[in-house]
Amino acid sequence: MSPDASQPPSSNSGWLLRRADQVGVAVLVAAGLITTLGWFVAQGGLRGRLVELERGEPQTARFEVDVNSAEWPELAQLPGIGETLAKRIVESREKDGPFIDHNELRRVRGIGPRTLEKLRPYLRPMPDSQGLAGR
Repeated sequence: MSPDASQPPSSNSGWLLRRADQVGVAVLVAAGLITTLGWFVAQGGLRGRLVELERGEPQTARFEVDVNSAEWPELAQLPGIGETLAKRIVESREKDGPFIDHNELRRVRGIGPRTLEKLRPYLRPMPDSQGLAGR
């Protein structure tokens, strides 16, 4: 007879924890669940108010674009400028050279005085035209 056969089978054979340890783990899990449920109720979960996106103040991003170096996807983000007009700006810059000042944007078909005024806050200041070589 093997030595194991002479010993009576353990009451918790197959379990990793003793009965007292199992009870302790069950109490901790129950306490965690009760705490989580209490937090859920305190935060307004039963009233459907758990997620409130309006708590934070809306923020706006401020950006400026250099019309002499920006590609059309960047220009298309400006107010009043879509993909077509942005591509025209790049085409005009490549064909007729860089823009000396913001008013030269009017040479692009589709940009009038109103559109230019909407764009001005988003345009990076131009260098002094006297400092440009060849002008």
